[in-house]
Amino acid sequence: MKKDLIEHINAAFSGIWIQSHQVDEAEAEIRHAAKDHGWELAIWDIANGIRSSTGAKGVAAGDPLAGVKHLEGMAGQTCVLVVHNLHRFLGNAELVQVIQNALVNGKADRRFLVVLSPVVQIPPELEKLFVVLEHALPDHQQLITIAEGLFGDDQPSKGSLNRIAEAALGLTHFEAESAMALSITRHGEIRPEVIIAHKAQALKNGSLLALHRGTESFADLGGLGAVKDFCVNALKGSKVKPKGILLLGVPGTGKSALAKALGNEVGRPTLQMDIGALMGSLVGQSEANLRQALKVAEAMGKVILHVDEIEKALSGVGGQGDSGVSTRMFGTLLTWLSDHQSDVFLVATANDISKLPPELTRAERFDAIFMIDTPSEQEKAAIWCICMAEFGLPTQALPNADAWTGAEIRSCCRLSTMLGIPLAEAATNVVPVAVTNREAVERLRTWATGRCLSASSPGIYGMTPVTTQPRRSRQVKPSVN
Repeated sequence: MKKDLIEHINAAFSGIWIQSHQVDEAEAEIRHAAKDHGWELAIWDIANGIRSSTGAKGVAAGDPLAGVKHLEGMAGQTCVLVVHNLHRFLGNAELVQVIQNALVNGKADRRFLVVLSPVVQIPPELEKLFVVLEHALPDHQQLITIAEGLFGDDQPSKGSLNRIAEAALGLTHFEAESAMALSITRHGEIRPEVIIAHKAQALKNGSLLALHRGTESFADLGGLGAVKDFCVNALKGSKVKPKGILLLGVPGTGKSALAKALGNEVGRPTLQMDIGALMGSLVGQSEANLRQALKVAEAMGKVILHVDEIEKALSGVGGQGDSGVSTRMFGTLLTWLSDHQSDVFLVATANDISKLPPELTRAERFDAIFMIDTPSEQEKAAIWCICMAEFGLPTQALPNADAWTGAEIRSCCRLSTMLGIPLAEAATNVVPVAVTNREAVERLRTWATGRCLSASSPGIYGMTPVTTQPRRSRQVKPSVN
């Protein structure tokens, strides 16, 4: 940010809005830039008023209008006034007019107004007069420097520092330092799991994303060998950053469970994004929330981003009842899918492909689209073993589970344990989704045939090799007419 600020001031941008969640760090960088380049610097906030290099202190406390007018009395060749949280006061028409005059005249007088705020809320009168800069969160090397400062003389290995920095990606300087200090207080060392727990709390405060804290792994999922191998190879062995996968399938076949287990399997945290929860009541708020959520995910480095039942969130795209919010959010998501260069691996799940816009499924949106059908006999056997072990059931005769999903097998085992009855009897309480929603399931299978990869075995879903029947031959005795 410091370099961008210097360049814009040298180019005479009189209004600079810096979006930052770590204003103390941003202010320190501005102070260093002012010292290096000989700017006259003053800083105003509502509690302390003006603080300046000329000795002014406490002037205009509680009065944003007087604080902005202080810029007119500054006498340096290059004058910079930093104002904290100006967006809180921009409902005042007089203040807006004073700022407009200051920015128009400041270009010639080399007087610059710099706003530090966690959000960008600029009224229409000032939109074209401000340039918006972003104060980036600490990068990998900066986080290592923070950890080294806390360790002192007893420095850990380079590998340990890298793991600590990866765990802290997405936190501000203050949050990262606090999380590391908490780990030292508890354990006498910096542990990545403590930082991740602190990160989960920070995400909860923001309410745009949630950090999944489960312990699932691929060993808890029977079958799905092809999609498991694809994801592991993409995330562990590839020199190219993968984009993500789209999982289509019958409800209850393990789409969401796979997304949750993937993070633990490859050593990445799993973030969950509910697009419906990003909807806001104000115009433009929903799209802004989505952009902010994606920005937070990118800042956290190597993560799995799980979007469950994406077709429900995007089902209004292009519909007559849609006010345009779903369409704009869809456009934001499409742009991000195509253009992002981050280490975010998106795992989206869907039950009904007919509700998904066709633009979402074209090449280069996802690395692959997988169809997860009801498990095969071999996969069902593995699922039965996993679920029976989970509920402590003894070996016994298994019920006829044709067309059952993994969720239905688990439900049968849970009912057997809960009611104290054999599996065969518990099975009478389970009605498979392939029966209750037969038409939708068949429609999904028909669409996926030839269009998706199979999640269970390598190759295209539904494409079975053509077997030629042996030609029937008949031996005829010449003597028989």
